[in-house]
Amino acid sequence: MNTDKIKSLPPVAEMMRNAGLEPKKQFGQNFLFDLNLTGRIARSVPDITTTDVIEVGPGPGGLTRALLLAGASRVIAIEKDETTKPILDEIVAASDGRLTVVYGDAMRVKISEFGLSEYAICSNLPYNVGTELLVNWLTAVAHGAPIKSMTLMFQREVARRIVARPGDDEYGRLSVLVSLVSDARILFDVPNTAFVPRPKVQSAVVQLIPNTEKIRIVGDIDAVGKLTAKLFGQRRKMIRGIMPNVDWAQFGLTGTERAEEIAPETFAKMAHILI
Repeated sequence: MNTDKIKSLPPVAEMMRNAGLEPKKQFGQNFLFDLNLTGRIARSVPDITTTDVIEVGPGPGGLTRALLLAGASRVIAIEKDETTKPILDEIVAASDGRLTVVYGDAMRVKISEFGLSEYAICSNLPYNVGTELLVNWLTAVAHGAPIKSMTLMFQREVARRIVARPGDDEYGRLSVLVSLVSDARILFDVPNTAFVPRPKVQSAVVQLIPNTEKIRIVGDIDAVGKLTAKLFGQRRKMIRGIMPNVDWAQFGLTGTERAEEIAPETFAKMAHILI
């Protein structure tokens, strides 16, 4: 696979200056210009050289270029901000047909309509919609979407919520949904100095691998979502105070527990009966 055209492109920062572009706060944009970092993220995608990759929020294409250089068989980038089009058009022209850019809101674009037999998702997610997108993808995985892996950049606080277990301070609804359909881990932290503009928070790259055995057991993920929203919405209250008249013993509970003490698997059993 010849990547010389991608390598010959000007630096991302230079392409932005030439296009007169700056990151936009309303889109939650914080761009990565560090080639070593974007390369490390791209190479973290399992089986990258034989995998189609969905990227959300490519911006000026720093990570997009890294995915192409790492050998992704195809990259479909979903971008809401059409002012980046002049830069992304240059990358498309250099990609030898491996890059497609779809302009639209990632919350509304239906990946299922791309006709991919299976795919990975790799993205430096916009801060303002990252968690919501992840919940949507987890739900899609539970419903059979052929997602092989998700390698995603989040605020470090969100990353810790993703991998948290019962009893952890960060454990919550997101932790439960993640645990019930995938195996997740934090790959590495990313300092805020790596971004333009520099955010106030630190970030981390998280990888989630869908687990077919867990998905088979979980049952109705939508019901789990409703139950966890209800119980974690009042996380300091005992569950019997939130949902009275429930026989908690059938789940091995007393009713005096709080949501943060309940294992993901127990939430799945509870949702099957209570929702």
